[in-house]
Amino acid sequence: MDKSAVHPQLPLKTRISLFFLSAVTDATSRPDGTVNRRLFSMLTSLLKVPPSSSKPRHGVTTSDVAVDPSRDLWFRLFVPRDSDQQRQLPVLVFFHGGGFVYLSPDFKAYDQVCRRFASAVPAVVVSVNYRLAPEHPYPAQYEDGLDVLKFLEAERRRILPDKADLSRCFVGGDSAGGNLAHHVALRAEASAFRELRILGVVAIQPFFGGEQVRKSEIELAAVDVVVNSARTQFMWKAFMPRADRDHQVINVSGPNAVDITNIRFPATMVVVAGFDSLKDWQISYYNWLIDSGKQAYLINYPNMFHAFYIFPELPESALLVSEIKNFIHKHSYST
Repeated sequence: MDKSAVHPQLPLKTRISLFFLSAVTDATSRPDGTVNRRLFSMLTSLLKVPPSSSKPRHGVTTSDVAVDPSRDLWFRLFVPRDSDQQRQLPVLVFFHGGGFVYLSPDFKAYDQVCRRFASAVPAVVVSVNYRLAPEHPYPAQYEDGLDVLKFLEAERRRILPDKADLSRCFVGGDSAGGNLAHHVALRAEASAFRELRILGVVAIQPFFGGEQVRKSEIELAAVDVVVNSARTQFMWKAFMPRADRDHQVINVSGPNAVDITNIRFPATMVVVAGFDSLKDWQISYYNWLIDSGKQAYLINYPNMFHAFYIFPELPESALLVSEIKNFIHKHSYST
């Protein structure tokens, strides 16, 4: 279908937010591959929210937990307060998007969406503040993700509420966070955890790519309201400056892909959207999981765009939260 004359129909509020976020991203990414962090911080200072440890918001309390202050590794912990106190809850370890370059768990959009996950599933949510590129290129982000899992197991009784069940752990994220979720799950399978067990991966529009330009990238070049070639090229270069795009962590299902056929890899939920120019890479990831003999589910929102779900005014955002709830319940309470 010719997408050149078609655009997603969005509320004015959403269009204004997207325009602002796109403008800030473009204004703070320098031609030399670095980021103007001071300008970004100044432009987005009002978009950050503190934790709510003393008073629940929407039935969820939050607190910020330090893992390793020397590398600013921490997470925001979301605990639902209205759930049955006797019921053990799954743990969702979440990685935010931003192309490995931008954002953090205390941004209002991610605070809100993780609060919704915690309340709706319900689940104890751990939203990770990992190191950002280009100051910290690959593999810093994957190391941080795995270290948070190790920290959760080692400090479980000190950090997590009694109702958090690490034997029913899920990893998830959107965009770059979806990429992180896959690779952290893969690394976790090679690690010796005693209690923590990953039962599922929630990959929301994961950020993958490759040397070949895909059809969706061409068709949606002038339509995608979030992702474009200049931004993705900048982010991949910042993340892994000396590698080609067919590296196994970028083109996860490409010619250099890790063979996972004999690896215990958890069930994976892959979310795609019709107006996301990266959707062909995401569908290839889903097909690769199936071809590798893994359990995978493809959830498609044909009228949505990249990162649509962080906008609560969109009905599809609530639908996705419901899909995630169903996925976690299916692979948590049935085991």
